[in-house]
Amino acid sequence: MTWCKILGMKSSGNHAKVEVRDLDFYYGHFKALSDISLTIRQNEITALIGPSGCGKSTFLRCINRMNDTISGTRIVGEVLIDGKDIYQDGIDLADLRRRVGMVFQKPNPFPQSIFDNVAFGPRVLGQVNNRRRLKEVVEESLKAVALIDQVRDSLDESALNLSLGEQQRLCLARVLAVRPEIILMDEPCSALDPIDTLRIEELMLRLKNDYTIVIVTHNMQQAARVSDRTGLFWLGELVEFDITNNIFTRPQEQRTEDYISGRVG
Repeated sequence: MTWCKILGMKSSGNHAKVEVRDLDFYYGHFKALSDISLTIRQNEITALIGPSGCGKSTFLRCINRMNDTISGTRIVGEVLIDGKDIYQDGIDLADLRRRVGMVFQKPNPFPQSIFDNVAFGPRVLGQVNNRRRLKEVVEESLKAVALIDQVRDSLDESALNLSLGEQQRLCLARVLAVRPEIILMDEPCSALDPIDTLRIEELMLRLKNDYTIVIVTHNMQQAARVSDRTGLFWLGELVEFDITNNIFTRPQEQRTEDYISGRVG
């Protein structure tokens, strides 16, 4: 039984989950993103690559409106999830950020027990009404990230005692516990060793059966290994967006070929 079915969610086909249309983004007077348009498909992994400071993380945070917390920012254009513009008036930001979860570059577990880390979201959102069901959600979330066997007997211990790789999987379990639809991952493996990186990549490949995943990565080999589609960002522009194999073997833009080959970047 998949995690999606356990939570009573429905999997659907490979349709457009997120549509971005003519997106410009500003930090004050600085235009960080210019005329971005792309489609992120359901149950796929979309990788965003490009040099540092090119707008990848800024774009990622546009999908769950985390940039709203930064003073002086503004957006022009549309970001639609399931056909609904998330920047229109009346959007419930708490619900949006539940639906669009995020895993950050460095693991950020709360200084609480392993159990309380995973249970935090369902408790705050009132998704679970009894301790037995909460325990089930925590255990299933940990199982989904292949962590339950390591922590089953230490759920009451501090999450800070876990290794970095385990902490990152715990943070992913914390996201899964609130029943998201989309998972954003901002360089989730940059602080991890090769073994833990492989574990996260294996998790992404399994989880895409039930979730839509968007990952920012500087590791082009990682993008080639795990993603279905890849977009190259350059100085705030989306240079090229295509099926991953096409990006890495027959790019249409010279800047893409130069970046992939290592001639620039």
